[in-house]
Amino acid sequence: MTPSKALSFFCIAFVIGIGLASLTKIPQIFIWGILVLGITIIMVSAFLLYNKLQSFEICSIVGFFVLFLVLGIIRFQIIEFNFLNDKLRELNDKPEKVILVGQIIDEPDVRNNFQKLKLKSSDSVVLVTVNTYPEYKYLDEVKIEGQLKNPPEFEDFNYRNYLLKDGIYSVMDFPKIELISKTHSYNVLSFIYEKILFMKGKLMKSIDVNFKNPDSEILRGVVFGNDKNMSKDLKEKFNATGLSHITAVSGSNIVILVSILMTFLLFIGFWRGQAFYFSILFVWFYIALIGFPASGVRAAIMSSIFLTAELLGRQNTSSRTIILAGALMIFQNPLILLYDVGFQFSFLASMGIIHLKPIINHFFELAKTSVRKFARANFLTEVFSDKESKFKNISVKIINLLIDIVLVTISAQIFILPIIIYNFGSLSLISLITNLLVLPIIPFLTVFGLVVSILGIFSGFLGWVFALPCYALIFYLLKVLETFSKSWATKSFENIYWVWFLIYYFLLFGLIWFFTKKLKPKFLGY
Repeated sequence: MTPSKALSFFCIAFVIGIGLASLTKIPQIFIWGILVLGITIIMVSAFLLYNKLQSFEICSIVGFFVLFLVLGIIRFQIIEFNFLNDKLRELNDKPEKVILVGQIIDEPDVRNNFQKLKLKSSDSVVLVTVNTYPEYKYLDEVKIEGQLKNPPEFEDFNYRNYLLKDGIYSVMDFPKIELISKTHSYNVLSFIYEKILFMKGKLMKSIDVNFKNPDSEILRGVVFGNDKNMSKDLKEKFNATGLSHITAVSGSNIVILVSILMTFLLFIGFWRGQAFYFSILFVWFYIALIGFPASGVRAAIMSSIFLTAELLGRQNTSSRTIILAGALMIFQNPLILLYDVGFQFSFLASMGIIHLKPIINHFFELAKTSVRKFARANFLTEVFSDKESKFKNISVKIINLLIDIVLVTISAQIFILPIIIYNFGSLSLISLITNLLVLPIIPFLTVFGLVVSILGIFSGFLGWVFALPCYALIFYLLKVLETFSKSWATKSFENIYWVWFLIYYFLLFGLIWFFTKKLKPKFLGY
């Protein structure tokens, strides 16, 4: 086994350990037993190596697999220990009111009727819900008085786990609040982040100036991932058509966006290296403009590594790089494995594009060749002639670009399908069709939306000029929503056992392994 393959194997063991500890309470005696077992196996492999026996390699790999499994379990239990021993969490759901003084550590989440503030007091973070006015800013120091509560768990959404991954163990609703200081103390990162949030506010106001509802709502969602104030009717249309992910900074959306951007840059004549660097710069510039949301940062990291893996050009190398990146991100925050849908989307979408797209592309090429042969056999030579012309070459390139975008979309959607069903309890039956119709325009809508928001700050005329393509794209998007948002188009799922999703991925990876093996050139010795 090569070192890179062994490292991927150990990363998978670590992730399995995190998953086991997340799903069930593992007694310390079992952990020590597994640890001793792993060390024993490694010692046996050392003995086999000393005696020059060939089985030492398999034995050592199994031993280190067990050790990395234990490492995953222990890493999760450290996070669990911090949660159980959080001082403020111990005051949750007590009748007494508490008084806290702290600093707002993130951009206020402003809705139509309220706003949510992440308040850090001592070493704990509390999510505080207050009225929309007065407005508060990042790094403001405030004093609150109210009752701490455990985050609620709803029937169709576990809000507690959603906050848990961000280190938030307590919430407080509409407390008495007092602004203590608007004088901010900075370090380099907080100063830069405050300026970014200030610029983001200006850009969103620029969108509101150049667009009216629902266009501004859609553009705020597509460009900045801010769909909090979107009307209920419009949200239901997005949900019914399986397009709700395009108005949030979802992992799959970012991965698909950069993949399409890379394809488009290659299409218009960029060299692969130039397209790679431009795509990397764009995705991080974009994440900076929207204020470095945690889900967006994770998606950007995964997208950057995905692009790097694509640049390397080998399927095995690419997937191992993605696995290593995923394992490192999970090591930093083990809770994202089960509780961060955006991370799951970005990881699975990347793996889908790397592994499934080449297979789909192969069968598509076979189908295209068969159609060409049939056409020639029936003397349709004018349609499928090999005669070259400038117009034909351009047309073929455009068609190939659109086909590649479609294949990227299909590959990603197949991989994230079970996650959509499991987390949202419903599936749009026409989501594949609507995604194929809409996703190709999203990169253009994002770019034009960014340009409008930036230029609109300085010139109303320039903002209006560059808003025209956005009007056309949004008009098209709204037509797709109106056409396909039917009640019959959504299928609800209840009480689905997670084992079915394991079976789905087992079969999917089995088919990928089979076809990948079958399609490898024989002369390479596979």
